[in-house]
Amino acid sequence: MLNMVLPWAFGMVSLALLLSLYRLLVGPDVPDRILALDTLYLNTIALLVLFGLLQGSALYFEAALLIAVMGFVGTIALSKYLLRGDIME
Repeated sequence: MLNMVLPWAFGMVSLALLLSLYRLLVGPDVPDRILALDTLYLNTIALLVLFGLLQGSALYFEAALLIAVMGFVGTIALSKYLLRGDIME
């Protein structure tokens, strides 16, 4: 059953990845681009988890955790820069 669902999940998450990339490149405002970047790294995490399920390896889950931490810090830094014009206080 999992072998039938994984290709569909890869396709749907890849489509979401492409749509977020489009919004990142074309987005009308800077906050829209920051949200698109946030969605882009979440879709990347989803692809890594799906690939980890397909391969049966826990290494991809650890990589997904690292990307989640870096993406969270990056989103916070960009948001602080957008609000204040300065990242560090």
